[in-house]
Amino acid sequence: MCFVLATPSRDGSPFAVSFDGEKDRIIITSGKGNHFHYHLSAIRDLYLWLRNDCDGDWVALGTKGEEETPRAGTVEEWARSPENPIGGWYGLTGGRRGRFASFIPPILELLRLAEVEHNPHNNRMRAL
Repeated sequence: MCFVLATPSRDGSPFAVSFDGEKDRIIITSGKGNHFHYHLSAIRDLYLWLRNDCDGDWVALGTKGEEETPRAGTVEEWARSPENPIGGWYGLTGGRRGRFASFIPPILELLRLAEVEHNPHNNRMRAL
């Protein structure tokens, strides 16, 4: 099964989402043909972090590429933190482990697990 979603700012190209249960991966294909792979557990883990650790409050997405350092307390920073449930990066594609906060929040929104803002910049999300 494949879904086509848009990044939170909605100004970028759409991206396709598919799931590989055998390899425990979320596979993202951007409009430019780039592939990003993330741990499938990212959906559950992000939802639980937002609901429990963030008390359902709004959290900045803070999207950054792998080579950039995200701001503290953002979704992107959490997705790389040694303090998250997998102890590090949810991104699995070398050189493309970042951009978690561009691709995974829309999946939680599709599943009605989270609310995501859709402003041109500085978007946030929270658990439902």
